[in-house]
Amino acid sequence: MIVFPNAKINLGLNIITRRPDGYHNIETCFYPIAFNDVIEITENDKFEFTSSGLSIEGDPEKNLVVKAYRLLRHLYVFPDVKIHLHKVIPMGAGLGGGSSDAAAVLKALAIMFDLHISKDEITELAAKLGADCAFFIENKPVMAFEKGDKFKNIHLDLSKYYIVVVHPNIHVGTAEAYAGVKPEYKPIVVDALLNLDFSAWKDNLKNDFEDSIFEKHPKLAEIKNELYNQGALYASMSGSGSALYGIFKEEISLNVFKQYTCWQGRG
Repeated sequence: MIVFPNAKINLGLNIITRRPDGYHNIETCFYPIAFNDVIEITENDKFEFTSSGLSIEGDPEKNLVVKAYRLLRHLYVFPDVKIHLHKVIPMGAGLGGGSSDAAAVLKALAIMFDLHISKDEITELAAKLGADCAFFIENKPVMAFEKGDKFKNIHLDLSKYYIVVVHPNIHVGTAEAYAGVKPEYKPIVVDALLNLDFSAWKDNLKNDFEDSIFEKHPKLAEIKNELYNQGALYASMSGSGSALYGIFKEEISLNVFKQYTCWQGRG
């Protein structure tokens, strides 16, 4: 079986309070985009994980794809498999690629081996792997709250627009990102702002990570400004970075961003 896990972008990101468990309560909109990795799963005489595309550093056992397989295999009986991941979505970019890969593996294995897992059960399993993994089970626009793992459906359709994602070779760690922000209650919530015209998004729909991260990595601020120079209706950093995106009325030339990893597609 071959599946194509997709990325997401964050539309607005408010960091509300620090939690007793060390995490933060946030408010954001997760919006799926068709920027895809590729995963192939085949039956095998033993479990095997391989990868191509972007280089994946570290212990393979810590990869969310492997963790997803191990979690499901602990609970259900099914044959050994080989999982090959062709990595396209940049890592540490705020695009949720690793979480999406894990969710795709859970769904694919459940289908391949007819495991009869309900949507609620597989969503619960995904949530054990990471705060935003569960989002990729249904993979539709939602408002996300608490640690980013509690969802409310939202009607938001950007399919008439083009989304451009630009990722420079800059890694922003989650710990680094949170160290630079101060939780603050916002009187106007993100989903209310999303109902406004794009002209109001630029000055009101904020990502709380941007100020401190842009100060440390001014190149990211330059890319955001260039997205606006190219005609973006709205531009922002996604998640805790370091990918930037812009929303455009029409397809644009990516030549100005040719030194970076870029993706462009319909919203």
